[in-house]
Amino acid sequence: MRYSNKKKRVMYAIAFITLLFIEIFIGMFVKDNFIRPYVGDVLVIILLCCLIRTIFPSKPSFIFQYAILIGVIAEGSQFLHLDQYLQVRGTLLGIVLGSTFDLNDLVCYIIGGTLFGLFELLIFMHQKNEKMC
Repeated sequence: MRYSNKKKRVMYAIAFITLLFIEIFIGMFVKDNFIRPYVGDVLVIILLCCLIRTIFPSKPSFIFQYAILIGVIAEGSQFLHLDQYLQVRGTLLGIVLGSTFDLNDLVCYIIGGTLFGLFELLIFMHQKNEKMC
């Protein structure tokens, strides 16, 4: 079944909203050493991919690379303590930028982007097989 851009937008928007609620839940209620620091970082890149796909449903399937790049830039801003220089710690922008640099975050971003890229590849291959039948 081939999806129109409108259907793709709706599907990705639903996924984005669902992941956003999961991220908020993790941020507010999960205080552990695995889900919050690792699963949360993997999911945030998938969340970002879904947001980008909601806006650009028919662009090339390399959205995950842009999402990873955004994550790397955010992590770089943490390394440079940009939140302190901009005096935004404790604000929404400060929360988005983050304040603690961690190389493990970069690994999680790559994992999240790769999972999203593989998901889209599987969908593309499925749609291609349906066209052939």
